[in-house]
Amino acid sequence: MKIVEENFIKIYEKSFIENWDLPALSEYTTRQSLTYAELAQSIALCHMLFKSIGLKQGDKVAICGKDSISWVVTYMAVVTYGAVIVPILPEFNPLDITHIINHSEAELLFISESIWEHIDPSSLLKVRGVMSLDNRTLLFESQGMEISREQRLLRRRFRTKYPDGYKSTDIHYARRDNSKPVEINYTSGTTGFSKGVVLTGRSLAGNVCFGIATQLHFRSSRALAFLPLAHAYGCAFDMLTPLAVGSHITLLCKVPSPRVLLKAFAQVRPNLIICVPLILEKIYKNQILPMISKGAMRWTLAIPFLDNVIYAKIRKKLIEAFGGEFEQVIVGGAPLNHEVEEFLHRIKFPFTVGYGMTECGPLISYTPWRKFRVGSSGKVLPNMEAMILSEDPENIPGEICVRGMNVMKGYYKNPEATNLVLDKDGWLKTGDMGTLSADGTLYLRGRSKTMILTASGQNIYPEEIEAKLNNMPFVAESLVVERDGKLVGLVYPDYEAADRLGVTGPDLQDSMDNICKELNKLVAPYERISRIILMPNEFEKTPKRSIKRFLYTQ
Repeated sequence: MKIVEENFIKIYEKSFIENWDLPALSEYTTRQSLTYAELAQSIALCHMLFKSIGLKQGDKVAICGKDSISWVVTYMAVVTYGAVIVPILPEFNPLDITHIINHSEAELLFISESIWEHIDPSSLLKVRGVMSLDNRTLLFESQGMEISREQRLLRRRFRTKYPDGYKSTDIHYARRDNSKPVEINYTSGTTGFSKGVVLTGRSLAGNVCFGIATQLHFRSSRALAFLPLAHAYGCAFDMLTPLAVGSHITLLCKVPSPRVLLKAFAQVRPNLIICVPLILEKIYKNQILPMISKGAMRWTLAIPFLDNVIYAKIRKKLIEAFGGEFEQVIVGGAPLNHEVEEFLHRIKFPFTVGYGMTECGPLISYTPWRKFRVGSSGKVLPNMEAMILSEDPENIPGEICVRGMNVMKGYYKNPEATNLVLDKDGWLKTGDMGTLSADGTLYLRGRSKTMILTASGQNIYPEEIEAKLNNMPFVAESLVVERDGKLVGLVYPDYEAADRLGVTGPDLQDSMDNICKELNKLVAPYERISRIILMPNEFEKTPKRSIKRFLYTQ
């Protein structure tokens, strides 16, 4: 197992100096932008304010708002000061946001004003001051604090300290050991329990240095960030890694619908695309599948040599749709639909699937697209180890356990939950089921908590059935659950597609009954579902668009 020695904070001290004149951040919607020099100056202003109000290394600072330049400045200012950042997903409800702020013992809060409107200041136990992410104004300060006064004097004091302007030689960030906490990231998983994952400088440096070593981003490369930066995946590879090498990050700052994304891809032309499966699956289902399902096209694809010509045209069209200048698309956050994955591989589209979790900041395994094996989640990282709790790890699925520098320190103020997943030897139980090949390639099967054990002893992974069901006509999304000892499919239909074809009411249910029969032909006998239940509304989801399964399995 390889150990990364670079200090997490010093990575950015070095990068900002070396990339001083390069563009650092832009907002796609507002066209606002910062160079690395302007980013460093904004960070220095924050540091001066932190010091003036008595913020210390190790103190907690919470941040809650949509992705923006202000969000990035705040995050980087906090961690380079030596304080601990607590990113909170803006999709959390006000009660959960308040709970996280209090549980983390945050002393400062940076928040979007639209979210702050729903927070009761009297419910914040330790917060000394609240700043607006929209315009940096003071929204609240506790009694006896003089943050407003310090803020008024800030610019004048900054000019006095740097009379010739802030220069690259003025950058001197905190000296803080990699073993110290840098971030507390509260999970938004599918189980319904939010826990504060304590990520150290060691964990984040492990992720960032791997990204640097594999050249995921490089100096002057272009990145389009559309995943929530408050989530570990987007944070590590849409923000921290690009900023470590001098990339130019464009923040989408909008809901990443396929239509919005395709327009942004065309304008930004990113060199790397970090995305979740939903993006590729929607493009495949809405644009590619209808095209290749037509009679003439199906016939053409059945002819040797002609299929390669058609596939090449589809590949070219897809590459152009994603901006045309990217090295690869990295899919993470959840498993990719098998049918979509196999098709993309067949047409030689440059994509790969990685695996990780918040508790590892997040990366566990990854393989570049040219060496990627279909159905896998890449090779375990050099700075990580993995083992499978199974008598035959290569063939019989068992729980995946990992150890290494990316692994969290534990759950904040929750030793019971920590001890359940992290043993004294540093092994983390992921809760995921899978197999591990001799060369260290991981293959996921599903969540251990979602696995259904039949009366005959068969293990059923509902995610595998759902992947097939989601490719059926009129199915937008689905869950397979156990009800009264039988498997049942919960389906939120594609009502728009059904309406276009005049399939409504009883006809739609009849269609689902037929789909149930067709699905059962594709799965093992013990995986067959007894019926399909139509859902009137979309399934409730986490910010990374995973269904909150626990809400539907009670």
